[in-house]
Amino acid sequence: IMSERKVLNKFFPHDFDPLKLPKMKLEKDRQYVIRIMAPFNMRCNNCGEYIHKGKKFNSRKETVQGETYLGLYKFRFYIRCPTCVSELTFKTDPENTDYEMEKGGTRCFQAHKLAMQEEKRLEKEAEEEEANNPMKALEKRTQESKAEMDVLDALEDIKDQNARSAQVDMAALLEKYKRMEEEEARIQVQNDEDEVARIFSGTRGIKRLDEDDDDDENQTKEIDQSLTNRQPPKKISRMQGLVKRKEPAIALPKNVADTKEAPPSAPTGLSTLAGYGSSSSSSDSDTS
Repeated sequence: IMSERKVLNKFFPHDFDPLKLPKMKLEKDRQYVIRIMAPFNMRCNNCGEYIHKGKKFNSRKETVQGETYLGLYKFRFYIRCPTCVSELTFKTDPENTDYEMEKGGTRCFQAHKLAMQEEKRLEKEAEEEEANNPMKALEKRTQESKAEMDVLDALEDIKDQNARSAQVDMAALLEKYKRMEEEEARIQVQNDEDEVARIFSGTRGIKRLDEDDDDDENQTKEIDQSLTNRQPPKKISRMQGLVKRKEPAIALPKNVADTKEAPPSAPTGLSTLAGYGSSSSSSDSDTS
């Protein structure tokens, strides 16, 4: 039944015994077809094709017989070149947590692998030299003891610093800081009050004038009095320049002309027109 293969729980009868199931006899060197990715960059020895790391292949996997590392089995993989279809094989290397090329191709250059190999070689040579040279071993132990003493001194310093920090009372520090702020605020308020009292004390809002100020005030009074006594300018009519007053034809005697009379007032526009009209009518009657 197709729907039965997708369920989570399957039915087992009450008399089911898994020990009675027949065991499959499989060969030890049996091969499995799996999908794998190239674990490193390699080059085919037959056609020279470069296979980059991560390229996918349908490979055959088998267990390497007679090769183990600390009880771990090694596995061999078979792939084919995508160009010439020649077979390439590589196997796992649990000792170095890497892969090892076997046949059919050449692994490309990898700098980090060579660096790790060189580092291991140097460590191995140093161990062999210490084992064969007692002076080297003594020098190494001296350096190790010195480094250990330096570490202990640094640890003691850290402990002392932590102890000093533990003795500090944070509540007392906060209270002291609060009192300092209140004292500074009180001093500031007192200074402001003293400044205000110094400015307003003794004067009472009265301004004292100097002698120069009195002289300036007298000069101002004289100027105001002269402007008050000054007579306003006479008003000049706009028609005065346009209308010409006609002089009388009868000549007055000298004694009459010389008599001093009050100066006539300045004629206005209407009086000037009225005088001009009367003089013209009199002159017309005389001519007739």
